[in-house]
Amino acid sequence: MPKEDTRKNTFDVAVIGAGPAGMMAAVIAAESGGPEGCSVILIEKNKQLGKKLLLTGNGRCNITNAEFNLKELVKNYNNGEFLFHAFSLFGPKETINFFEKLGVKTNVEGNKRVFPISNDAEEVLDALNKYLEENKVRIAFNSEVVDIDYKDKEINRLILKDRNITAKKYIFCTGGKSYPLTGSDGFGYKLAEKMGHTIIKPTPALSSIKIKEGWAKNLQGISLKDVKISVFQNKKKQLQEEGEILFTHFGISGPAVLNISGKVGDLLEKGEVKICIDLFPLLNQEELGNGIEDDLKKYTNRTVKNILSAFVPEKLAEFLLDITKIDKNKIANNMSKVERAIIVKILKNIEITAQAILDFDQAIITRGGISLKEIDHKTMKSKIIDNLYFAGEIINVDGKTGGFNLQKCWSTGYIAGENCK
Repeated sequence: MPKEDTRKNTFDVAVIGAGPAGMMAAVIAAESGGPEGCSVILIEKNKQLGKKLLLTGNGRCNITNAEFNLKELVKNYNNGEFLFHAFSLFGPKETINFFEKLGVKTNVEGNKRVFPISNDAEEVLDALNKYLEENKVRIAFNSEVVDIDYKDKEINRLILKDRNITAKKYIFCTGGKSYPLTGSDGFGYKLAEKMGHTIIKPTPALSSIKIKEGWAKNLQGISLKDVKISVFQNKKKQLQEEGEILFTHFGISGPAVLNISGKVGDLLEKGEVKICIDLFPLLNQEELGNGIEDDLKKYTNRTVKNILSAFVPEKLAEFLLDITKIDKNKIANNMSKVERAIIVKILKNIEITAQAILDFDQAIITRGGISLKEIDHKTMKSKIIDNLYFAGEIINVDGKTGGFNLQKCWSTGYIAGENCK
């Protein structure tokens, strides 16, 4: 473990928040301080570091995404262009190399997701802890910043519950508002706003979607891969996503749903949002119809439910037949052309109505945060306060699932730390 703070109150750099961005910023600032080193304190309100890091990837820690084409990489983020410079200096390749040098061997899985071979987030945290200790970063556990003293575009000191901390430079890595039990309660926004920063309204992102239709509970537990989700407002398509979805007792979840949730939340503030699910995006209606027609001809004495169950899970097949009012026990040979067309149509377009995005206690990340207009993208330095930097989820950039949000933390933490020498 890194050395716990020994009540020293003056440092070269003070980092607030010991999540992924904070740990990276602190260790890079200390590492980059020249022969004599740079005195760094990492201030954490919890009794341990990386509490949220341990939850990532369902405890496996999806360290990054092995998308090495930076132009393609930034497409996986809301406001991703802001990160292009940071990625050019410390992107996925550098992140993988960084952790491998710390002894964390990695493996690339589906969709280019990068995990430690151990599949254990604890290994990643232990490696960071060791590196913090080697670089003599001081840790202030159970320490909460309650206020900030600033004047003439410069922070003078941080006011904690039991003492004050003074530094030459400060890095805010306080996270967003998602998973508040881990310490992400949005207080960093309040401090930044007090000093004149603009806060883009924080909203839940990478969260499940509650739908208005009451039948959702009937499909609870059904998981579907390789489907396409299209989002409409005022009959105009706003976005689409392909991947895996999961039906829940309240609506829909799964990677594809999480990826669209932030934008769906934005749209809901403007009015009604319709979501259309295409179960067979690789086939057009004619191709899908021909496939079903072949089975109907091949198995003329089977029920419609049995034939449809070859294409989708049985519970879903029954549901689709119920809502189309087609007798599930009808013999295939007795189906009309109209009924066959109806089945094809609904397989290509299950329409649901979004009601809400689950709140911050269920969201993986936060959308919104410090306005990017007020941060130098090359240094992560505030354009309002001369000795203040930002890194991680506090800034107004959010990514899709698959390691992208951790990469944002590593990259912005690295840039902020490098520029606080």
